[in-house]
Amino acid sequence: MLSLTTALRRLLHAVLPVECAACGAALTDDPVPFFCRICWATIKPLAGPACPHCGLPFASDVALTYSPDHRCLSCRQDPPAFTRAWTCHTYEPPLQNAIHLFKYRGKIALAKTLGMLLRNAWHRPAEADILMPVPLHPSRLREREYNQSLLLADQLNRDLCMPLIYDNLVRLRATPPQTELSRSERLANLRRCFAVRRPSDVAGKRVLLVDDVMTTGTTVNECSKALRKAGAADVYVVTLARTV
Repeated sequence: MLSLTTALRRLLHAVLPVECAACGAALTDDPVPFFCRICWATIKPLAGPACPHCGLPFASDVALTYSPDHRCLSCRQDPPAFTRAWTCHTYEPPLQNAIHLFKYRGKIALAKTLGMLLRNAWHRPAEADILMPVPLHPSRLREREYNQSLLLADQLNRDLCMPLIYDNLVRLRATPPQTELSRSERLANLRRCFAVRRPSDVAGKRVLLVDDVMTTGTTVNECSKALRKAGAADVYVVTLARTV
């Protein structure tokens, strides 16, 4: 017997047809907004060995067999400011489509679903004292009307239940999107771009920083530098997806 929610969803899709954003199939009673069950089921958490510092997946399954603390080349040459970073999924379709809709097309109905992916994939003890999202510049926030990283942090905090502080770490300059830049341009684009308004609130604290996508790690690293400068004892990073 159909539940009332399923019946209403089928009726709504019959009146206002919606296609899956990944494969184009017509949606019926699919529970995830804008995606069919089949496509959504292909999203799997990252598994296998990864750099114990930045979380970059290693190509070989035996990468850490004989040296569990082996770091990737980037972390050995230029260690990031954060203590450790984890990422939950690969940034590829259909998750890539979902994040794009969520981040750039105003589909905030996906916040709960994407937050659930993050919560289900990231099983870690609460090693932090406070939770912080990567901030947007005020001009970008006015344009978008929401911070997608804050919405994800709020969903993650349903499990963690720790202080969520969203107005202390701030972005000082409006910069071009990182996705439009080369690696060297990304580094220069965000240098000294973040600051902490109230250093006393983070001094001696362990901070868990949340973002949607990690590409080169420049954004979370610059945020971590600002938090470290303000006196944070540790900065941990968790992202929903990562470009691999």
